[in-house]
Amino acid sequence: MTDPIADMLTRIRNAQAVRKETAEVPFSAVKYAIAKTLEKKGFIKSAEIRGKKVKKTIEIKLKYRDKSPGIEGARRISKPGQRMYVSVQDIGRVKSGYGIAILSTSKGVMDERQAKKEKVGGEILCEIW
Repeated sequence: MTDPIADMLTRIRNAQAVRKETAEVPFSAVKYAIAKTLEKKGFIKSAEIRGKKVKKTIEIKLKYRDKSPGIEGARRISKPGQRMYVSVQDIGRVKSGYGIAILSTSKGVMDERQAKKEKVGGEILCEIW
């Protein structure tokens, strides 16, 4: 059993390691929502859907600051074999506020600050810093 979200994070990390402009990821609604959250928070330039039906992909335009990647690190938290859920009170900060945690909530995929504002907990998908 493979983990598509971990695969997406690895593709981004590998593309940034060789200083590529873009990373291509197979399309899924959750991965697109994660990419859009990263775009909104300024970790990547943009995320766009390419192709049709079965051949749909997400094209992620990567961002670099002074030759260093926009995403320094990414870690998958909730895995297919071990799901991790948090209530709104238990949502912590990532890297003392320098990073973000992306959650899948009943109100959609969002970062931890937005989840606290909306007063919803959920499954912690990953941490990005």
